[in-house]
Amino acid sequence: MVDLDSPDVNSPHMRRAGKELLSLALMDARNHTLRWFSVLEEALAPQRLRVPRRPELNPPLWVFGHLGWFQEHWIGRNVQRQRGTACDAMRPRLASISSDADRCYDPALAPHAGRWDLDLPQPLATRQYLADTMEITLELLDSADETDDALYFFRLALFHEDMLGEALAEMAQALELPLPGARPLLPELASLPPREPLLFPATRWLLGVPPSGFVFDNEKWAHEVRLPETEIDAQPVSWAAYSEFVEDGGYDDPAWWSPAGRTWLAEQGRRVPRYVDQMRQGVLQRRFGRLARVALAQPVVHVSWFEADAWCRWAGRRLPTEVEWEAAAHAYSRGFAWGAVWEWTASTFRPYPGFAPDPWADYSQPHFGSHKVLRGASLATRLRMRNPKFRRFERPECDDLFAGFRSCAL
Repeated sequence: MVDLDSPDVNSPHMRRAGKELLSLALMDARNHTLRWFSVLEEALAPQRLRVPRRPELNPPLWVFGHLGWFQEHWIGRNVQRQRGTACDAMRPRLASISSDADRCYDPALAPHAGRWDLDLPQPLATRQYLADTMEITLELLDSADETDDALYFFRLALFHEDMLGEALAEMAQALELPLPGARPLLPELASLPPREPLLFPATRWLLGVPPSGFVFDNEKWAHEVRLPETEIDAQPVSWAAYSEFVEDGGYDDPAWWSPAGRTWLAEQGRRVPRYVDQMRQGVLQRRFGRLARVALAQPVVHVSWFEADAWCRWAGRRLPTEVEWEAAAHAYSRGFAWGAVWEWTASTFRPYPGFAPDPWADYSQPHFGSHKVLRGASLATRLRMRNPKFRRFERPECDDLFAGFRSCAL
């Protein structure tokens, strides 16, 4: 367990946090959620928190209610919560404090396409549900044992809320909402001075996480992988470098695009990355409803895997595999700049050897084989979530993420 003299809820060691620090972190995550609730409620006041029916979006009231439901489902109502990953997910649960909770917020009963048609509780009732479920969670945490099994679902609830917090930022960007009150939630992207690529020697690397503290199911377990010598970028590809691809007609030349990428490009009619209005004599990009000139030294952001792959082909390079990314991030802790944008890798999302699903089986298992792995973090990622072992996974066409990429030599 982590035992810090000065507890820090943003500590990268939160995966091993004990009860006291975990309690503070859960409250911090909920306060972050409530700040987003207020920001989106103000921004979407004319629409009464309604958003268009689009694949990358969820109704905000569903997201907020689902956060309370998730805590209650896995903690307050789960009679086997103390067993951690050995919990029987099919075991009958206690009744919810809200008679409508399962109907409204259980993904199995409220699949994505039907969430816009639900009669969801209104903001005041949703806030009360969030308060009540948090109170129960904290009471149960106070009486829990200080073991990894007993704390598993509390840690899971924390990181689940952190992940959905980032999804709210992505939603705000996708809707191009002006967010004057959201600056504390969204730090600015920093410009990065140019750096020479790093030469990573041939080695053996332990990919994945050993049993200790909280581990996401798709990180299980650590296993040795042999790596050849690799030259990898010290930082993500910048707008300056990406602009050269655009100005060279990269979006018009099918030679740089994979077959699936060419199909996606034709369907989208894309000539520049998402949210970009201009890339000649500088980059103008819409960020949260505001058109702004982007510093060319900032990492390129809001590109799909297809665009990242096409740039690499054009540049005579390639995307790194996830093990190359992970090994370099550990070896060059200061020289390997990451955390500004999520970074696409060449790797298709697959289970590690010996994978067995955790009780929350819907997290990873349905996406194996169809999604690509991203590594790193973005400006909207909570600090405690930033872990070079963490595997984010998304469909290759996704460009609503705060995502960029870096490259390797062929």
